[in-house]
Amino acid sequence: MAFLSTQNEELKKKIDLLEGKMKEDKQYITLLENQVEDLQRSCRKNNLEMKNVPIKPNETKEDLIDMVISLSQNVGQNMGKADITDIYRIRGMKGKNQSTPIVVETSSTILKADLLKMCKLFNIKNKTKLRAKHLGFRTAEETPIYISEQLTAKGSRLYYLARDLAKSKAYRFCWTAYGRVYVRKDENSPIILVSNEGQVQHLLQK
Repeated sequence: MAFLSTQNEELKKKIDLLEGKMKEDKQYITLLENQVEDLQRSCRKNNLEMKNVPIKPNETKEDLIDMVISLSQNVGQNMGKADITDIYRIRGMKGKNQSTPIVVETSSTILKADLLKMCKLFNIKNKTKLRAKHLGFRTAEETPIYISEQLTAKGSRLYYLARDLAKSKAYRFCWTAYGRVYVRKDENSPIILVSNEGQVQHLLQK
């Protein structure tokens, strides 16, 4: 009995040590994931996305640049070619003519934020909202287009969940700013930064 009791105590100590190590490893992994997320968010801080934009035959970077310049002129910002450091359409699946998002890298975070603000104001003021014609299209010109900042994979997932939360729990406001996701119940409620999926689940249960 004494031998078995000693063995049991030793096993218990080993299990406690392993559980402590697992907890430390989990915390370290979370720390690394947050660092990667911050780095990715920083790399995209000047970027925005144009979604649902029809694909032009033999589309070139010049075509994409012209779209952004036309958009900026229509919303009252007037960007120039020098304000765009890079632009590209995200590759779709082979054999499919998908209108994948267009990523626009601007020369500054302020410029990106200003263009997003002007696009939002345009949609508020105009019933038809932004269409392909505002990007200079002469065909499929009534196709609706959507302008937003470029989020990380985690940010996109949190934004999707936050919008679902806003609908389910009647949050009046759900938005992104500088790669982060926020919700707010109403004008008199505190702003909530959505950091992880567990937080969204907690808010859903309240």
